[in-house]
Amino acid sequence: MDPTLLALIILIIGLLSALVAEWYLHQRSLHRIPIRVHVNGTRGKSSVTRLIAAGLRAGGLGTLGKTTGSDPRILDLYGKDRKIVRLRSASIGEQVHFLRYFSKFKPRAVVLECMAVQPQLQWVTEHRMVKSTHSVITNVRMDHLEEMGYKLEDIARSLSNTIPFNGRVFTAEEAMLPIIRETAAKRGTEVHAVTGEMVRFEDLQGFTYIEHPENVALALEVCQDLGIDRETALAGMRTTRPDPGALKIWYLTQNDRTISFVVAFAANDPDSTLNIWRKIKDYPGLEYDQVAVFLNTRSDRISRTSQLLELIRKEIKPQFLIVRGDNLERYRRDYLDKMPWPIRTFSEKTKPDKVAQALVDLPDRTLLYGIGNIVGSGFEILDEARKFKRAS
Repeated sequence: MDPTLLALIILIIGLLSALVAEWYLHQRSLHRIPIRVHVNGTRGKSSVTRLIAAGLRAGGLGTLGKTTGSDPRILDLYGKDRKIVRLRSASIGEQVHFLRYFSKFKPRAVVLECMAVQPQLQWVTEHRMVKSTHSVITNVRMDHLEEMGYKLEDIARSLSNTIPFNGRVFTAEEAMLPIIRETAAKRGTEVHAVTGEMVRFEDLQGFTYIEHPENVALALEVCQDLGIDRETALAGMRTTRPDPGALKIWYLTQNDRTISFVVAFAANDPDSTLNIWRKIKDYPGLEYDQVAVFLNTRSDRISRTSQLLELIRKEIKPQFLIVRGDNLERYRRDYLDKMPWPIRTFSEKTKPDKVAQALVDLPDRTLLYGIGNIVGSGFEILDEARKFKRAS
């Protein structure tokens, strides 16, 4: 036999053997984790992942978790955060790595936030990697349009790629629920639909941050399906550490002035930003005389920045506006010049402490609504603003 052909055959056999071995090791990892919860959706994935993991742990199930949002973390068996440090760009392949790592601890359950955005990668993540027993679709919003489509129906079908076969799917989505039901029916999967009305006001007391009723309702439904009673699960959820991007209110003080700073950067699509504004402006105990918006933008999110500026002008209508970003002149004619209130702009190169100082320089009793993006400079600005935060 020709030596070159023989070498090629040996190489192919070696590659096939490696693939078979990899497949076997992954199947063994899955077998060691009987409960696998895969959390997808437009908004709230990281928070719901944390809530479910906390509720299951409170009920006595050894549970590991992994969030992927603005600040990816591992949630260990004791609920502690362990920051994920990536040496290269994120890839869905890391889900296989973490499932194998988690399986060494022989947990009863893992709760994983979906990493994929593109529809085909969402399908691969679920049906080739996670093979969930319980799927979650938090909601369907107009975001990642380039990857998932420009209509809610398209986005709903994309997110439905993580619905398993012969499993259970939990969702708080209402408008696109028929599409979720349609996909689930084709796969022999039960649908559990929840609403925020299933959670009482008193259920939300005791959290150290502002949690959305829909997120709590979803997490409770999953926990109860797995045999954890409602009160036990709720008690565990109240002790969980919030995601770095979780909605919260900080009271910033300087020179006898107090600014109520609503940190809502994680809700960076227009629909979620508006929904939170409608809830927060009448939040119990929140007192203010005027409203300001701080919009932190990203240079690669031009259309989203335009949408948020239009939302500010037409819906929020603040008395002050602070915008930080790159090449803000592109928004001058269509948006910024049409704003009838004072505007301060900062470039991306502005030092975070200078931007934070502008936030606390606002008039006393201002409600400051922080929106846009948190990754990168957003975290740095928050770190500087935290220096003015009033002790609880």
